[in-house]
Amino acid sequence: MKEISVDELQELIDNQADFQLIDVREVSEYEQANIGGELIPLQTLPNHIAKIAKDKQVVIMCRSGKRSANAVAFLEQQGAFDNLYNLAGGILDWKIEIDNSLDVD
Repeated sequence: MKEISVDELQELIDNQADFQLIDVREVSEYEQANIGGELIPLQTLPNHIAKIAKDKQVVIMCRSGKRSANAVAFLEQQGAFDNLYNLAGGILDWKIEIDNSLDVD
């Protein structure tokens, strides 16, 4: 499984790269703090596979990196995806390394 660090994600954002950011946390977690990804809670992912881009880099994130790793594994098992990256450390690492003002614990 390919991973991307929060610093690498920040670089993509800073460079205005063409990529898709998917957040697989629950609605309440997303409402508490998010970094602008498209919310697709992990439990609903099977119903939203068509929303996942196949023609550009897709970064999947969650709180710590575990649920997003499960999401990447699930999507890769579905086939036709070789462009998926798990955000290592999730939004917790984002808070530590990039934006400590986020209300995440």
